[in-house]
Amino acid sequence: MTAETATPFHDLDHYVALRRLAGLWLAPDGSRLVAAAQQLAPDRKKYVTSLWQVDPSGARPARRLTRGTTGEGGVAFLPDGSLLFVAKRPHEEWPEPPESARSGNTDDTEDPGSAEAPTGDGNDADKPALWVLPAGGGEARRVVARPGGVSGVMVARDAGTLVFSAPTLPGTKSADDDRERRKARTDASVSAILHESYPVRYWDHDLGPDEVRLFAADAFDVDEGHPRPRDLSPEPGRALDEGAADVSADGRTVVSTWKVATRQGDHRVDLVEVDTETGERRVLATDPDHDFEAPRISPDGRWVACTRERRSTTEAAGDVTLWLVPTNGGEQRDLTPELDLWPNEPRWSPDGHTIYFTADERGHSPVFAVDVATGCVRRLTASGAYAAVEPAPDGRSLYALRNAVDSPPSIVRLAVDAVDQEAERLRGPEATPTLPGRLTEVTATAQDGSDLRAWLVLPDGASAQEPAPLLLWIHGGPLSSWNTWSWRWNPWLMAARGYAVLLPDPALSTGYGQEFVDRGWGRWGAEPFTDLMAVTDAALEVPEIDAGRTAAMGGSFGGYMANWVAGHTDRFKAIVTHASLWALDQFGPTTDVASYWFRELTPERALANSPHLSVEQITTPMLVIHGDRDYRVPIGEGLRLWWELNRLHDGDPAELPHRFLYFPDENHWVLSPHHAKVWYSTVFAFLSWHVEGAGWERPELV
Repeated sequence: MTAETATPFHDLDHYVALRRLAGLWLAPDGSRLVAAAQQLAPDRKKYVTSLWQVDPSGARPARRLTRGTTGEGGVAFLPDGSLLFVAKRPHEEWPEPPESARSGNTDDTEDPGSAEAPTGDGNDADKPALWVLPAGGGEARRVVARPGGVSGVMVARDAGTLVFSAPTLPGTKSADDDRERRKARTDASVSAILHESYPVRYWDHDLGPDEVRLFAADAFDVDEGHPRPRDLSPEPGRALDEGAADVSADGRTVVSTWKVATRQGDHRVDLVEVDTETGERRVLATDPDHDFEAPRISPDGRWVACTRERRSTTEAAGDVTLWLVPTNGGEQRDLTPELDLWPNEPRWSPDGHTIYFTADERGHSPVFAVDVATGCVRRLTASGAYAAVEPAPDGRSLYALRNAVDSPPSIVRLAVDAVDQEAERLRGPEATPTLPGRLTEVTATAQDGSDLRAWLVLPDGASAQEPAPLLLWIHGGPLSSWNTWSWRWNPWLMAARGYAVLLPDPALSTGYGQEFVDRGWGRWGAEPFTDLMAVTDAALEVPEIDAGRTAAMGGSFGGYMANWVAGHTDRFKAIVTHASLWALDQFGPTTDVASYWFRELTPERALANSPHLSVEQITTPMLVIHGDRDYRVPIGEGLRLWWELNRLHDGDPAELPHRFLYFPDENHWVLSPHHAKVWYSTVFAFLSWHVEGAGWERPELV
């Protein structure tokens, strides 16, 4: 590969240094966009997020707004255009006295800014605080700090009422109380958590001892004032964990998800309305058979749009629709009854007549518009996957982040009155790397006659005369789709090493209708497996593919399928299994949300679909990868798989064909840039050994 033809994907150092978009927000008057972009810290050991101003007209280049050493996020705009953001930053001015010294203060009045200098344990110095950057420019100023940090910031569009969430120790009555209890735990070296409900963990972090609470504060003067937050949920338990909320334009109410514990360690998700003055709470939507998520309040405050998901059972998969809830307690209704897709991320038009949303659809995730009065649905975009949709206040445009399997996220503008349009790209801070290949599609027919499709990445130089080895890459989820760009699971890094990469959507994938999901529900080792093999067979008919050099790889559910493939076929020369489910009877009770698991797989089904029962049939070399801080697929799965592969190897230990890459301090995804490089370097070496016959070369640093 010459310097002229090399791409960032040919060099891992270059690749991890690419700037990456991570969020988008529009100012209330539509005059500017703010984007979040991640890039390497100076020590190259982590990513930090900075905020950039983007011109909605596309005329001016993006301009960097923040340069904090630990990064910024959690963006919201005040009505005057001032920018709120969350960050960990040094704070050297404390204009207000301590909470206990303020005259007239009571135990249930929250600290607006934390007055103590951050000099000891139990203070707010190392937690994210809320900062404001005035619309007219100047220095950012800290306006709210909490002992457990600040997150989930929202602002009422018209009134300027501030709403945020903050982790708070149970039973505490004030910020000072919370701070003192944290200091006492630190001084006593106590990290124990006493749980009174399930679950106890989520993906890669513990739930507790903090409880998430909602706080509200009236509009404040950007230059001088400090908001005085009111606790809206003093005893929430686990109700607000991983929740979502929205605040009305007049600032009087917050609509939030609210988890309600049910039998056998499960829970349902309701919608509640909370008065921002009194904290009075009432239920807007509840149903024992459905969960309500992603609430958005209409501009006039009369309606809440949300997603309603049918709770899965062992007999039926979940189903998602766009749901309309009147705030006055009237009749609720389904806005998309005829749409055989799963809507998400609803956003209201400024006039309240239209709701915009996205939904997976056949390898894409377009933007759709539904007329609230008629239920008529239009698809606005032709290709790509969209997120962070922001309607312009003039009602004529939408702004969003667009990405695709062959395109990293970029900032785009859409016309609201067009259908199947190609988005107009704006001048953002994101990277636009040259790809080392091209993207095409493969189609096939399943054993039951279902139509199947997959993306196929072909590397530069692949031809019928010089065919490329094939890597089958199985997506996670399993309720997911290969339709977006992924910085973590990136096929173009493999293409740069000469591999064609097959990205199929088998049974259980989203974007192909409810029946396509249902056909794989509770049958992980059946249709999902046979679909993968059918699409692989079709890919091997492509002239640019070398059928004699194939491998398979997957993470999470994809890792489960990689393990299942290993025990049910010997057609591949190597298999890479990351964060994989191995013994389903063991996995079910130990994953972070076991209650969801048992709504799909009974103990009998779990055993019938468990890869570990076919370990005796595995002859393909396997690279096992797992992070110790993975709570979704606990490390015991990887440890047991690695032991059983070793137990069955009767030959010389020095000739063991398998390898185990273990990350003691990584989670489900392996996110730090230096460990991502180790991950890919090890995968490259393993595939080169078994697919290319190059011999084993241990990667550096491991």
